[in-house]
Order: sequence, then structure tokens, then C-alpha cells
Amino acid sequence: MSLSISSDEIAVAENEHTDERAAPEQPRSSARPARVSRAVFAGGIVATAALFAVGGWERRWIADDGLIVLRTVRNLLAGNGPVFNPGERVETNTSTAWTYVVWFFSWVTQARLEYVVLGIALTLSLLAVLFAMLGAGKLWGPASSTLLLPAGALAYIAVPPARDYVTSGLENCLVICWLGLLWLLLVRWSKARRPGVPGLLALAFLAGLAPLIRPEMTVVGGLALLLIFLAPMPDSRVRPWLLRGLIVAVAGAVPLLYQIWRMGYYGLPYPNTAVAKDAGGAKWGQGLTYLWDLAGPYYLYVPLAVLLIAGLVAARAHRDRADVRTGARKDPEAGRIQRIRRRLRSPSAVVALVLGSALILTVYALRVGGDFMHGRMLLPQLFLFLLPVSVIPVRLPEAGFRSMTRRDAPAFVILVVALVGTVAWALLASGTTAIKTGTKINKSGIVDERIYYVLNTGHDHPIRAEDYLDYARMRPMVEAIDNTPNGGLLLNSPSFMMWYIAPPPQPIAPEGAGHTVYFLNLGMTSMNVPLDVRVIDPMGLAFPLAAHTERLTDGRIGHDKSLYPDWVIVETGMVDQKPWLPWYMDEDWVKQAHVAMSCPDTYALMLSYKGPLTIERFKHNLLHAFDFASYRIDRVPEYEIQRCGLVDPIPPTR
Repeated sequence: MSLSISSDEIAVAENEHTDERAAPEQPRSSARPARVSRAVFAGGIVATAALFAVGGWERRWIADDGLIVLRTVRNLLAGNGPVFNPGERVETNTSTAWTYVVWFFSWVTQARLEYVVLGIALTLSLLAVLFAMLGAGKLWGPASSTLLLPAGALAYIAVPPARDYVTSGLENCLVICWLGLLWLLLVRWSKARRPGVPGLLALAFLAGLAPLIRPEMTVVGGLALLLIFLAPMPDSRVRPWLLRGLIVAVAGAVPLLYQIWRMGYYGLPYPNTAVAKDAGGAKWGQGLTYLWDLAGPYYLYVPLAVLLIAGLVAARAHRDRADVRTGARKDPEAGRIQRIRRRLRSPSAVVALVLGSALILTVYALRVGGDFMHGRMLLPQLFLFLLPVSVIPVRLPEAGFRSMTRRDAPAFVILVVALVGTVAWALLASGTTAIKTGTKINKSGIVDERIYYVLNTGHDHPIRAEDYLDYARMRPMVEAIDNTPNGGLLLNSPSFMMWYIAPPPQPIAPEGAGHTVYFLNLGMTSMNVPLDVRVIDPMGLAFPLAAHTERLTDGRIGHDKSLYPDWVIVETGMVDQKPWLPWYMDEDWVKQAHVAMSCPDTYALMLSYKGPLTIERFKHNLLHAFDFASYRIDRVPEYEIQRCGLVDPIPPTR
């Protein structure tokens, strides 16, 4: 077994997994149905991928959060390291692998970043569908009279958010591509007569990349590795205990080394986004709202139920021969533990793994409250649920329909009805508009992100950074920076056409004190200014001080942290007195923020990502990364002074 995809995968013609004995040569009378079956399967893959490509291209765009990734890539290409702002070691991207994939192809092609990421995302999304359908085709196995027809794959691409995130610049494409490839290799491993050691190690390496794909994908990768580790090892010159050790080493080398580097470099055990969004917090009610926001408008439960029934019927009719080979038949000489371990290397175990992973990840998404982007955080779970039925096998009677037995007829009818029902649902769902509030955000906080930015920028396909200059406040921001060569802190005002600017103190160097922009929309802001313009946000994605505040109980999901700008005045060292302060800011609050930031633990946190990266700093960060991750401050300066036991500079009023 290898990572390459052979033509036999599309043909679904190899029968290496049915028995230890060689399969008898097929009679010539079955050659034509076999060719038809292969052609139908290949045609279904091409048609599904083409529909996905067209649907994704019609909705091509790059999200504001996608532009955040590109800012980090710009810094990598400029030699500043994997940072958002030069001189501040902050990991603002949740998917480590996505950042470096985009960086690599940007470095190789030297093309415009927005177009590079657009091409990568589209390619990975199409590969995801290809891998999913090849894996399902391998699962149901070759048979000359069986048609493998698109079902679950068709249901997935029919969901509008799935097509929205074909591009977007976010890591969804990489996540589902990784899931699809892992699924394909697991099915091949489970059905291979004699799995090769190189192929097994390649599978372990792929599964081990899970935390770098996205942290929560560790659930899928971890379960896959556990399955591989506990299953019987293939016959080879390598002893089983040594082979298991190699599996652990190959799977863990890259993520372990990166984890050590991350903790020493960034001072956190996971991306800063997990701190900013409190990925361990619980918002069950909002999570259920998020689930219904996806499932309700498209009646998504209908195809899931239909395809579940179809999958069960197909599995029963198929009578998985791989299960028989791996120990489903009784072996009086094998012990109970041995029989269980044999069953671990079976297609049914792989199916249980992907469905169990999908369920666990769904529960996790509900617990954290989902997301503010319509459907996005549940798309990997939906993809996992549909993997085993990406295609469904419809077995045709070899001697004509009149020869169909009473035993086979019900399964045939159920599968055909399920297929027709899925196609009919897909036609209806694909044109459904779930959120019709346009540029307004309703009380759930969930928005159709693509439509929101299309309407707010006036561009049908906002892809380039300058497309977002037509978003509120962006063009005035660029003009304000150009008009203040001395530098300063830009704070957004209620007006879409102006910014408040807190000036730097005197004396000012001839080259200026530099600019800092404090605004929520990090992507469009940071991609429309030079790298020497510092961009930070009140939510904390690129600003650890804000990320380490407590989560607002009733805040909008995904935006439920907001650090007061008084802290930023102090942190940036700008003039902190009237009339240079914006009218809405209080000098007393700024004085309290000065004292609050002197808290020793807060100062230590700031040193972890802003202090010079010496060997001692690296070691200190490595040892205290979990302490830094759990540290929280109060966003109200007065309360933070009390929490830290400091002296309030403002005497209490009676």
C-alpha cells in the first residue's frame, strides 16, 4: 500500500481482499458488466467533482479570516517568522498545516497570495471529494454487476455552506481533504490481504498530522492511530513490538517536535485563537442554535436519515467479505482477545471510527457554542458522517430483473429510492437561502459570512485585499495612516468615514513612532497596510492581552471578548491625556490601566511573546506554557487592580 492512487481505485476492479486464495478468472460474459460498473463509478466521481468545482467557483471569495492567514504568510516570506506582527510571537492561525501549505506554494510560485490560496483551496476541496468516493468505492468492493453511484458526496456538495468554503482562504478545504485521504487509506489498510510496512507507516504519519490540521482533528487522528496500533501487525521481518514502536515514532515525530517548538516560541500549548475563543468553555444553548441553523433550513436530517438506512441495507446485502477474512468467522483456536483484535482491521471498524469521530466532534462543537459563520464548524462532521455512503452500491441482477429473488428485491428498491430521494433533496437544498438578514446580524450572532461581505463590499467575489477597501472604515483607515507620518494609535469611531488617532508622545523620531490599528476585522485591515503597521484586535486573535480576558457571558459567539481601548493606550505608549485622548475615554481609567498592567503575572505573560527569544526565554516559555494559557485578567482596570492586589491610583469616592 502506498499514498499514490492507482487506476485500480477508480476501476474498483482489484479483489485482493476477499480471501487468501487467488480469485478465479472471470468469465467473458461478466467482462462487459464489469466495464460498465467501472465506467459508471468513474463517471460519478467526475460528475460530482465537476459540480463541486462549478458550485465553488460561482461562490469564490476570500473571507476576512482567510486574509488573516495571508498576513502571517507575508511575514514568513519577508523573513519575520510565523507571526502576525513583527516582533510579537503570536500564533493567530488555528491550522498550522494550512499556514505552511499556503506559504510553500506562495514561495514556489511567487504569485499573488490571494490567487495562490484560491487555487490551493479549490484543488484540495476537489481532492477531498475524490478521496471520499474512492474510499467508499473500496469499502463496498468490486462486483461486476454492482453500480457504485454518488449519494453522500452529492448530499455534501448540495449544502450551500459546503460550496461557500470550497475557497474562502480558510482551512476547511485542507481539513476535509485530510479526512478524505485518511478514510481512503484506512479502508485500503482494512481490506488489504497483506498490508505493507511502508504503507502502514505512511498511514500512521498521515494520522499523526491531525493536531496540525486543526487541534480538534486529534480526535480522528488519535482514534485512527489507536485502531492501527491495537490491530494485528502485518507479517514481515519486523517484529510486531518493534513495528508498533515505529508507528508511534512516525506518527508522533512531527507533531511532537512542533509542539515543543510552539510552547517555547509562542509560550502556549495551542494556537492563540484557542485562548481568544476559550475553546474549552461551554455554551450548549448557543451550540444547539448553531446546529439547527445548519440542519433546519436545508432539512439536513432528511438525507442523513435516508442515507443511514441505505447504508445499513447495503451493508447487510453486501455481507462484507473483509470482515470474514479478518476474523468475523469463528476460529476455535483463537482466543477472545485475539478475535477482537482481528476485527479491528476490518472495514466495519473503520466505518465505526469515522462515525464515532463525527459524533464526538459534533458534541464538542455544540459544547463550545459552534461559531458565528453559518455551517462552517459543522462541515467536517457532516463530511465524516457521509463518508461511508459517499457512493452506495446498487446491485443489478446478472440475469435481468426477472431473475431478482425476493431476498434481493427489498434491498434494491430501498437503495434506488434512497438514491432518488437524495438527488431530489439535493436539487432543493442547493438553491436554499438559509439566512436572509443580509448585512444585519440577528440575535443568534450567526451570519452567512460570504453574503455578508459581498453586500458590505459591493463585490460579487471579494478576493483581493483591495476589494475590502470598500468595506466600512477601510479606505479612511488607509488615508489616516498616510496623513499621520508621526504615527499613532488608530481607534475606530462611530462614523464609517473617520478614525480617532491617539498621537505618540514627544519627542518623535524623524522616521515617526509607527502606527497601530486597533480593530476587530484583522484580515482586511492587516492586508491593506504594510507589515510595519501593527494591527491588533479587541477580541485577542492577534493581541494576547485581549485574548487572556474572561469570556463575556452574553457576547456574540466567536466575538465574546472585548478589551477596552484604555489598555491599548497604555500598551502602545500613546499620549494618555485630554484633549489627545478620544472624547469617550476616561483619564482615570487610563491611569488604572497603567497600574493594572504592572501586575507581575501580566508582565510575565507579555514577556513570553514580546521579550527577546533567547535560550532562557525559550526554556521558560516551554516550562510555563500551560500556566500562560490558563492565565486570565479582568478587562475592567479597577477590577484587575483588585484581582492582582495592587494599589488603585484613583481614590474611591464616597
